[in-house]
Amino acid sequence: MGFNSFSFRGGVHPPDNKHFTENKPIETAKVPSLVYIPLQQHIGAPCEALVKPGDHVKLGQMIGQQRGFVCAPVHASVSGKVKSVMPMMGPQGVKVMTVVIENDGLDTLDESIKPRDIESLSVQDIRRIILDGGIVGMGGATFPTHVKLSPPAEKEIEYVILNGAECEPYLTSDHRLMIEQPDQIIAGLKIIMRVIDAKFGYIGIEDNKSEAIEVMEKVTKKEPNIQVVALKTKYPQGSEKQLIQTITGRQVPSGGLPADVGVEVNNVATAAKIYEVLTTGMPFIERVVTISGKGIKEPKNLMVRIGTLFSELIEECGGFSCEPSKIIAGGPMTGIAQHTLEVPVTKGVTGILALSPEETKDEEVWPCIRCGKCIQVCPINLMPLSISAYSLKGDFDTCKEYKALDCIECGCCSYICPAKRPLMQSIIMAKNQIIAKEKNNTSNEQ
Repeated sequence: MGFNSFSFRGGVHPPDNKHFTENKPIETAKVPSLVYIPLQQHIGAPCEALVKPGDHVKLGQMIGQQRGFVCAPVHASVSGKVKSVMPMMGPQGVKVMTVVIENDGLDTLDESIKPRDIESLSVQDIRRIILDGGIVGMGGATFPTHVKLSPPAEKEIEYVILNGAECEPYLTSDHRLMIEQPDQIIAGLKIIMRVIDAKFGYIGIEDNKSEAIEVMEKVTKKEPNIQVVALKTKYPQGSEKQLIQTITGRQVPSGGLPADVGVEVNNVATAAKIYEVLTTGMPFIERVVTISGKGIKEPKNLMVRIGTLFSELIEECGGFSCEPSKIIAGGPMTGIAQHTLEVPVTKGVTGILALSPEETKDEEVWPCIRCGKCIQVCPINLMPLSISAYSLKGDFDTCKEYKALDCIECGCCSYICPAKRPLMQSIIMAKNQIIAKEKNNTSNEQ
């Protein structure tokens, strides 16, 4: 294999603040008396509810059925009675149809859940099980994994990269998973390589995670086609395109996908989940979540049932140590601020941060001083100040000309801006408007 490691242009170095939880083993969170399971926990179409109020469901039972190819089913994370199926605010800031289940405390398994022998499964069987298991990208993107593992026939995939960079500040769920479940991660990587017929696998880990690198190198010592790559600690090292460039030296073209350069990227947690679902038969009903920040009394890494409310997890961590100035689902660079704690953990929630006033100093927004720092740090070589300016004027056609759609929404521009302008937010607005216009034009043509 023997690639030299390249770095990518731009990026920033925010304080990582991982000391709160990086040395804390994963604990199993209490199973709540009520779970709230959204029927859309993935990029793509929402699921169709298979249950109604009054129904009794079992642990692992499918309660939301796939609609369309880019979709992933959802399952009951407890056994018990369906109390309601209603719209409810989710961590993404929008209301989603949600199945509310009253836990009976028995965890009665659904009959469909049975251990399997991976070696006896065909590639088609594996893809179907991954689909039925509701697996999505666990780094936060939530793209349905069965779609990722079905590249176009003309795209030959040479390399599979597992993303263990976890470059977002505070978050340590992937870090702990690599230390505590390395064999499952490697087994999942081998399954991915088999499904897409890739020759080599890489696990990219930032060099501030020395213990994880050591553990993963140990378990891959006798794997000639798998290599651990220590990455320079720089945000957004874990972004898909930057990870590919750093490890392979290949650049995904503008508007292109990793498959265009012969690469497939998945998160380390996704690989471990693939192995778990295939071997145990249990679908995606829980994940590791980091609860951290100076606003938390006892920061932890918790294995959490899907549908557990943020409020219950914060209580399990001793509650607040002060009045938090901001609650964030995910990391501080790309996460979403929450206005309530009564939202459920979904498949894409990597962390819950309670930040103190000290960590979120509000600063006045000033006019752009045209210093160019946002251009210097943009890992995609965009001009954030120009895209933002045109976006704020409502000129989204010009935003498109400036390649706004290539923005990976990493937040480096907003982070570095001395005028504290909302660069990323205005660029995201432009992207949404451009995509909406293109969809509308397509509909009109049909």
